[in-house]
Amino acid sequence: MTPFAITPPDTQLSTALQHKIDRKTKPLGALGRLEPLAHQIGLVQQTLTPEIRRPHIVVFAGDHGAARAGVSAYPQDVTWQMVENFLAGGAAINVFSRQMELGLTVVDAGVNHDFGKRSGLIDAKIAPGTENYLEQPAMTPGQCSMALQRGREIAHALAANGCNCVGFGEMGIGNTASASLITHCLVGAERDADLHTVTGRGTGLDDAGLIRKRGLLATALARGGRPQSGADVLAEYGGFEIAMMAGAMLGAAEKRMLILVDGFIVTSALLAAHAIAPNVLPYCVFAHRSQEPGHRVQLDALGAQALMELDLRLGEGTGAALALPLVRAAVNFLNEMASFESAGVSDQDVAQ
Repeated sequence: MTPFAITPPDTQLSTALQHKIDRKTKPLGALGRLEPLAHQIGLVQQTLTPEIRRPHIVVFAGDHGAARAGVSAYPQDVTWQMVENFLAGGAAINVFSRQMELGLTVVDAGVNHDFGKRSGLIDAKIAPGTENYLEQPAMTPGQCSMALQRGREIAHALAANGCNCVGFGEMGIGNTASASLITHCLVGAERDADLHTVTGRGTGLDDAGLIRKRGLLATALARGGRPQSGADVLAEYGGFEIAMMAGAMLGAAEKRMLILVDGFIVTSALLAAHAIAPNVLPYCVFAHRSQEPGHRVQLDALGAQALMELDLRLGEGTGAALALPLVRAAVNFLNEMASFESAGVSDQDVAQ
């Protein structure tokens, strides 16, 4: 696979962008975090007049061999059943995508089910689910490389179709457990990312289920250790949907797209992507902070601040979809709001 080539945004435009933001008819900083968001988008697009074109959500789905060991409250069949729900238009991400006028594509990265050729579904299946990482690595290095490359190709195809803003979601029973292992390995105990801290209830485990989940993940770590590279940790503990999503994030950054990052599982994919190519980070907007305890640890490790805190824990890219109006608002105030000069307003009066 060709190495990912991501160029960080040129910061030469930074001063001009900040001046444009500061000269709007408002006190300095009065639009809060919409102001640095507008600045970020302007830098990503390298323009004083950014725009959001053909925004899209991509939901990656895959099954996990470890799900059969009891790391989730739900049976593995729920993965393919929820993919059918996405394709039928009945899931939360479908509702929000319609409301926000977002394109939506579902990717079969490795579901243990044959969907056939379906509208709105990309068949990028690596295998019908990963291996059980309690017993062996979740995937081979070759499978991991293939997942990363297919994700990259999906992002590049969106860019070729005119999309410059892409949000990511996921579906895969057992993938919060995988995300916990990835986070523990890549963030490290020095950032309070011990396994207990970053392992939550996922789809709704009770206390006994949570204790069992943490015990199973400790068993996995005893077998596979703590890989430090992004690709190695994906191969050891990841899901095909997580690895493919990481590749798509890197591919989106290669094409200078704005990346809307959803919750805990999507951010685990970003941790792996960031370990592979750190220059992906300036292209990322963090939509929300989820209820999963490990998400705060991830955001702190990345130096990121989420736009919203709505106690979401659904996945599917729902937080990314809900953040799109804020992204659009940041772009619109930058482009359409009057300046003190154009409005004939004294900035001294406004400052008072």
